[in-house]
Amino acid sequence: MSPADLRPDPRAVSSLAPLQDVVAEENISLRLLLAQAAVDAQSLLTAAGLDAKEREAADKLQKVILEELHHRIKNTIATVGAIVSQSLRNLEGVEHAQHAIEGRLLALGRAHDLLLQARWSSADLGTVVRGATEAFNNPDEPKFSISGPGIRMTSGAVIAIAMTLNELCTNATKFGALSAPQGLIDISWTLDPPTQRLHLTWTEKNGPAVHPPERRSFGTRLIETLGGQLRGDVQLSYEPTGFVYTFDAPLASLTSSTA
Repeated sequence: MSPADLRPDPRAVSSLAPLQDVVAEENISLRLLLAQAAVDAQSLLTAAGLDAKEREAADKLQKVILEELHHRIKNTIATVGAIVSQSLRNLEGVEHAQHAIEGRLLALGRAHDLLLQARWSSADLGTVVRGATEAFNNPDEPKFSISGPGIRMTSGAVIAIAMTLNELCTNATKFGALSAPQGLIDISWTLDPPTQRLHLTWTEKNGPAVHPPERRSFGTRLIETLGGQLRGDVQLSYEPTGFVYTFDAPLASLTSSTA
């Protein structure tokens, strides 16, 4: 076979030229598609990465919420148990126990209502005071004078203050200023910037003569316990002019969830 026999047939070459052009165009299109696919894949990976981070954050948030809810449910159950057991102690009749339990549970419910409105994050001290005393007040002849700076309190502090005020109101209705037509109660609080402490005072006026109780009731122990939970100092004074409750506590114990 001669070298001439190895040369491609010009007619065959000419017939393959269009096919080569098509293949070249297909190669270009394929490269473009691969490049676009790479861009799309990168975008998808980026989006998937962001979604994963968002899901991880959502899972962590859900876990925190569930743990917090579980913690609060346990605290609420413990509080209710203490209210029931202690309210039944030393009471002469079932009716008295029923009223005591109902009043304390209603106070706990009102505190939770305040926190629900604030999405369980915090509530203002003034709002808590007005909410806790509203059921004992008379809109036509107001019995309470309330004053003090705005303070955002944590949920634990809200419940403690609301329960304390309910006990004070209940005692005032039975034995103190709210049991007399002309009785008045002044609730005021101040902040001491240098020491970062809150000082709250409950002062009863124009009520019946006050005498120290012969024994410490559950209400008294509850008031002192709630104050201690906030690392505060509680003083109960049975002055001749009226009962006085004072509460002094570090501001951080009311405003910081880690205090």
